Amino acid sequence: MHSDRNTLTEGPIWKKILLFALPILVGNIFQQFYHAFDSWTVGKFIGETALAAVSSSGSLIHMFVGFFNGVAMGAGVIIAKFFGAQDHKNMRIAIHTDVAFGLTAGILLSVLGVAFTPTILQWMGTPEDVLPQSIIYFRYYFCGAIFTVMYNIFVGILHAVGDSRHPLYYLIFATFVNIVLDLLFVAVLKLGVGSAALATTLSQGVSVILCFIHLVRVKEPYRLDVRAIGFDFSCLKSIVRFGLPSGIQNSVIGIANVVVQTNINSFGSAAMAGCGAHSKIEGFAFLPITCFTMALSTFVGQNLGAHKHDRVKKGVAFGIACACILAELIGIASYLFAPQLIAFFNDTPEVVAYGSMHTRTICLFYFLLAFSHCVAAIMRGAGKATVPMVTMMVCWCFVRVSYITVAVRFVNHLTTVSWAYPLTWTLSSIIFLIYLVKADWIHNFDRLEAKKAQ
Repeated sequence: MHSDRNTLTEGPIWKKILLFALPILVGNIFQQFYHAFDSWTVGKFIGETALAAVSSSGSLIHMFVGFFNGVAMGAGVIIAKFFGAQDHKNMRIAIHTDVAFGLTAGILLSVLGVAFTPTILQWMGTPEDVLPQSIIYFRYYFCGAIFTVMYNIFVGILHAVGDSRHPLYYLIFATFVNIVLDLLFVAVLKLGVGSAALATTLSQGVSVILCFIHLVRVKEPYRLDVRAIGFDFSCLKSIVRFGLPSGIQNSVIGIANVVVQTNINSFGSAAMAGCGAHSKIEGFAFLPITCFTMALSTFVGQNLGAHKHDRVKKGVAFGIACACILAELIGIASYLFAPQLIAFFNDTPEVVAYGSMHTRTICLFYFLLAFSHCVAAIMRGAGKATVPMVTMMVCWCFVRVSYITVAVRFVNHLTTVSWAYPLTWTLSSIIFLIYLVKADWIHNFDRLEAKKAQ
């Protein structure tokens, strides 16, 4: 029997979701602070050009890492369902296959990232004054890409079995490690922009080691046995079937955001720095989105595995409401204090002007971003990852890129680029709302699964 503390299939729905989501929220706050601290340290102690180099990292990293993390989500769904059904044998097979996949993917990602970073940065139109530092930053980052992948693998396993507390403890510790290393490498030793990426890589490695130690020592059925790590190809096929749509979705959206970043780059290093500072602020809006999407995926997976369909519907409504309200409150605060928040990273007037405009164009629509991500997480938890994949690929990739390609030709202003996000969030939310209202798939889940197994 697994711990009642971890299972989401029993007890008050609101309490179970909040108790699961709260540690993720606190952990993400710490994580966002250390990402913001990276940018603050670079912006204050190296300068605007270095901040632009770091600030352009999000879209490119998401393009590379997103595919592997998306496939790993498939493993989380499978593990959660086996955990909810108390099928410990297949749960252990899924866990060890998941870890084998992560190790392989991490090595591959490191090689690809280091090899292709200069080409992609040049393709993105990175300004000449920013390019050298961008290449250094990204190459240092991708040398430790295996830590990024394995961290997401280990945390995904723990979340799938309802444990969001231990990842929080490890993330808090890693955050302090990152802050200390940032100050040491950048502010004291003056090692340059690459040392900020090195600090992030080393702190991520610390959290991976702590997660690994916990998983090999835990007495629960999901304990990790190093000797059992390897591919079960039947299980791997299921992981890929559940996770590949999310992986493709993440990568394609990453490519679309690279196109957006390319357009931002065309306005110069001040625009890059301002929009990059905004991305750190926006990360705080993602905090409730991330914690509730993770909670919803696990909640839906476990309860569908336990055949508790009415419980799924109630949990879905509660989780979406919480995520949307919290995200919008952060959006309102961002709108009111945008200049002060941007100036925290770099107080150059041009940087503040670009960053404030970008923030105020986007931030009041955070509730739509939350809604789309929540419904996508619900679909993944139900093993229906193709629905969010198609929706987000069409809205957040094809429509977004098409809009920018056409609109910038007529109005060549950064505001035109900024509007790409609210417009495409609105479109995806309308589609997801229509699908969610027709939620008969929840009660038909068992029949659909039986049909797939035939």
